[in-house]
Amino acid sequence: MPKIKSNSGAKKRFKRTANGFKHKQSFRSHILTKKSSKRIRQLRSTLQIADADKPLIKRMLPYI
Repeated sequence: MPKIKSNSGAKKRFKRTANGFKHKQSFRSHILTKKSSKRIRQLRSTLQIADADKPLIKRMLPYI
């Protein structure tokens, strides 16, 4: 059987952890002037992928 290609967009966005995958939060790249300091600070952290999305990420990244 041939190898399955990994989704190149997903490779850039998700990293494997012991409990699943982590990702950076959205709404952090531009138009930051109207967002409060508290909101920007809270968007800094990375989050775990939701359990419902894990099968989708595993399908996009079969060898990670």
